[in-house]
Amino acid sequence: MRKEDKNTIIELIATTVKEYGHFYLVDLTAMNAEATNALRRACFKADIKLMVVKNTLLQKAFDTLEEDFTPLYKTLKGSTAVMFCNTANAPAKLIKNVAKDGIPGLKAAYAEESFYIGAQQLDALVSIKSKNEVIADIIALLQSPAKNVISALQSGGNTIHGVLQTLSER
Repeated sequence: MRKEDKNTIIELIATTVKEYGHFYLVDLTAMNAEATNALRRACFKADIKLMVVKNTLLQKAFDTLEEDFTPLYKTLKGSTAVMFCNTANAPAKLIKNVAKDGIPGLKAAYAEESFYIGAQQLDALVSIKSKNEVIADIIALLQSPAKNVISALQSGGNTIHGVLQTLSER
């Protein structure tokens, strides 16, 4: 490969890392063509960008960025694919659903400005809540006390009305 081509690929990887907030490094070594194509289709449906890269080019792309990605360098061995996504837990859920016998295997992830190294981190990554899920939880928590007060007032009003009606009938 010519040096100009390598530099173009490095720039492409670096801009993609900047564009997406989260990415996962995945090992696709043991996957055949059919399984890889199925994974690509599943990624497309889940709005995840899958890119197979050379480890040295990925490392050079990391070096050009301001963020320090050195914790990920030791995982850059063998065949590596990068899953880019704007939702932190979407690739983890996809890997968990698609994986059979640990294939595809999670090497590492960069999600919510944190590093997750190793396949044992998959459950932690699945449990990360997206921005929309956190907003929904906060709204539910804010609405809960108001609903309790309204229901208490309504039930109390019915009780008082019932007591007054009973007294007036006597």
